[in-house]
Amino acid sequence: MSAEPLDTYSQVVSSVARDLTPRVASLRVRRHGREGSGSAVVFTDDGFLLTNAHVVGTAREGVAAFADGAETSFTVVGADPLSDLAVVRANGATPPPATLGDSAELVVGQLVVAVGNPLGLAGSVTAGVISALGRSLPARDGAATRLIEDVIQTDAALNPGNSGGALADAAGRVVGINTAVAGVGLGLAVPINDTTQRIIGTLMRDGRVRRAYLGLVTTPAPVPEALRDRTGVRRALRVVEVAHGSPAARAGLRGGDLLLSAAGQPTVDARSLQRLMFSAAIGRPLQLTVLRNGAMVDVIAEPVELTGVGG
Repeated sequence: MSAEPLDTYSQVVSSVARDLTPRVASLRVRRHGREGSGSAVVFTDDGFLLTNAHVVGTAREGVAAFADGAETSFTVVGADPLSDLAVVRANGATPPPATLGDSAELVVGQLVVAVGNPLGLAGSVTAGVISALGRSLPARDGAATRLIEDVIQTDAALNPGNSGGALADAAGRVVGINTAVAGVGLGLAVPINDTTQRIIGTLMRDGRVRRAYLGLVTTPAPVPEALRDRTGVRRALRVVEVAHGSPAARAGLRGGDLLLSAAGQPTVDARSLQRLMFSAAIGRPLQLTVLRNGAMVDVIAEPVELTGVGG
């Protein structure tokens, strides 16, 4: 008797699992005398793997094991705790790379497949949907705190060891790196988008990410109707707090200001501002336009380098 044909859902999940499982490694690292574990995704032909910064921690090396039983040592190329991303490089052969997608194309309710190594169980696959987009996840590096923006929320089951594994769309493109188990039925993943691609490239080249610091705490807010009709911009960033002595404070920004643009580009969400806060912005004048008491105000701030003591 022939086997029953798979339904469409099962066909998609099994196809993604078959393609992606060989490309997701189980990582073993030693931190503070204890062994930790996680997952990583091969993303280049020459042995670079993408994982979470919290998986490698302060370790400089470890061992990657693949679904076919092959193992190789690896070296940590760079880690960025403020995006919870890290790049490692295998010292031996690796499978062909996975394809990185773009989380900007995701929609709520879309099917996603998670591949990782939870609880030491290699090649584990779960599936679910995109539960929400645009979540924020606090990340720390010493005293510095940053919100990882546009975090993907999914109901695909994630467990310890899934961190650093792949979250893929129905075409098998990696759209996120699983980063946390927030609660029962709730998983989060760092998105793969233009900002994180830039971080990944910087880690590969420099081993670390230099960031500019303004000293603002903001939250998304609607633009007043009259201004929205005139400019077509619907969202901006409300300044909640300005750090004392920060570049933003020296530029005259105040709590309650509505930040409309930075460097001439609309600041519709936190990511709009954060994508500017890389090394090229350090020490350079940055024009900011805010709405204050109904009037448009232009100020010039000069970001400094984030050293781990700011926010």
